Amino acid sequence: MQWRSIVVGLLVLRLALNCVLWLAFGLGPSWGFNFPIQFSFSLPRAEPEPGPGHGGAAAAAARQAGWSRRLYDRGGTTCSKISANTPKRSYLSFFEEGRDEYDRRFGSFPDALRVRMRSMAKDMFYFGYDNYMKYAFPEDELNPIACEGRGPDVLDPSNININDVLGNYSLTLIDTLDTLLVLGNVSEFHRAVKLVIDTVSFDKDSTVQVFEANIRILGSLISAHILLTDPRHPFGDIELENYDNELLHLAHDLAVRLLPAFENTGTGIPYPRVNLKSGVPPDSINETCTAGAGSLLVEFGILSRLIGDSTFEWVARRAVRALWNLRSNETGLLGNVVNIQTGQWVGKQSGLGAGMDSFYEYLLKSYILFGEKEDYRMFKAAYKSIQSHLRRGREACNEGEGDPPLYVNVNMFNGQIMNTWIDSLQAFFPGLQVLNGDVENAICLHAFYYAIWRRFGALPERYNWQLQAPDVLFYPLRPELVESTYLLYQATKNPFYLHVGMDILQSLEKNTKVKCGYATLHHVVDKSKEDRMESFFLSETCKYLYLLFDEDNPLHRSGSRYIFTTEGHVVPLDPRFREKTWEEQFPYEEPTKEPPANISNVRAQMITCEMCERIPEERRYALPLKSMYMRQIDHMVGLS
Repeated sequence: MQWRSIVVGLLVLRLALNCVLWLAFGLGPSWGFNFPIQFSFSLPRAEPEPGPGHGGAAAAAARQAGWSRRLYDRGGTTCSKISANTPKRSYLSFFEEGRDEYDRRFGSFPDALRVRMRSMAKDMFYFGYDNYMKYAFPEDELNPIACEGRGPDVLDPSNININDVLGNYSLTLIDTLDTLLVLGNVSEFHRAVKLVIDTVSFDKDSTVQVFEANIRILGSLISAHILLTDPRHPFGDIELENYDNELLHLAHDLAVRLLPAFENTGTGIPYPRVNLKSGVPPDSINETCTAGAGSLLVEFGILSRLIGDSTFEWVARRAVRALWNLRSNETGLLGNVVNIQTGQWVGKQSGLGAGMDSFYEYLLKSYILFGEKEDYRMFKAAYKSIQSHLRRGREACNEGEGDPPLYVNVNMFNGQIMNTWIDSLQAFFPGLQVLNGDVENAICLHAFYYAIWRRFGALPERYNWQLQAPDVLFYPLRPELVESTYLLYQATKNPFYLHVGMDILQSLEKNTKVKCGYATLHHVVDKSKEDRMESFFLSETCKYLYLLFDEDNPLHRSGSRYIFTTEGHVVPLDPRFREKTWEEQFPYEEPTKEPPANISNVRAQMITCEMCERIPEERRYALPLKSMYMRQIDHMVGLS
């Protein structure tokens, strides 16, 4: 009898073990088992079959190739099928659990909570701004840990991380002007404008980066001037007594001091730096990045059209054309670093992040502002090349098999992947896709960056998607993810994006707040800090967070039409920007060039473009991305 008991016991044990494996790997009802499944990332190896109607085999392969190795579909592994008659399951089915969890978390956002988050964003801004004015003004930035000001590093001129940005011209105050209006503080806006007029001069022995001075200083001065002088704009009549266009005069003075960067170059592409007193330094390098040289057109173009002097728009537009003409004949892509004398590409990496980002952004925004169809033709061609050569993953964001869409860094000449990291600046791109009408692709890319944020409570400067780990660990309070979150909420009104904003706001409050402001994270894992609060934190990050939760802001009123510059400065769409008061035509103009688009038709033109994908009515109140795909992305960035 003893041997029978042993046999029965062994049979029961084997049956129990099979049941445990069956339940644990999701092939039966869930009883609370949670075995995290890790992805092992690698470059695509297999050639996918080309799909019909997708513009050729190469483009189809790029769109459909998986950028992670699938560990869920290996023949012969345990639990790959229950019986011979059971159909083979897609690896995506592993992410079908937990739909209710995502719906419960993101499906609604009470009004009272939205009001509380708006107040929290407002308090965040004023904690940083008030401490800057108390401890740092008139210096450029606030050191929020030491509670003191920071200016250029005069002892080490080679410290371009500081000196490219800080010019000894009260950077943070200038950069923050229109944020005060967005928050409804007209009296403080007026006080800040008077301080700028009374204390700021650009007659400084400071060597600054042309790009940074343009977007942070020139753009803010122009924006504040426009908002001050025209009561038809979103904030109404905020006239300042005795104002005599001083901000515009300051902007003009700065732009004149930046002009030497465009002189004595073999291509028309500007030098990266100028000294505000003496022009281009004698030891200046002949290399610049695509974004730095090609993202001047919005600010320079507005200035030209406000003062009736074509010089500024002409030099900025010449630089854009020069870069555009250097793109690859094979892929249509540009590199990230170019020699301004020879036109040779020094950096052959093509991506959407650092060195490239705002070049694409300003092609589209220049068209919206100025109506020059040449700008839109360049943007459409660039976007098509990006979709063909940089985009990996499944073809549709919310349908089908495969990895989630991701934009990778490739060689500009052949489209081959050059590395396996993406950077935090790329998080701006979903917002640009919204502006272009490609909302579906924006939803997917945004979800990937938000998953990285959820894992670390911040965005590492570089994230390696193959290793599921940061390559560069610091986070300097950048606004790009918040900007895309705000624009996606404006496009969809989906409460999911309010939850994203709340998560970002609470993470910043928890991880970056210090004695006198908010500090750069030196390490996104251990949350150690650096004593620096860059001006864009107040100019952009706080502004977009506040606007996300402020439904009744003047910018959101029906009929308000405006864009944000790449530094987050508010620029209304103004008929004056469609007019050239000078008579001479730009050289190299195409003889058959179409006239500028009518400002009243721009919105319709963009909505009816071939890339525009509207959100179906039945999805307006559902999650923007299906739970299955959200769960998939969570696993791909290491969230359990």
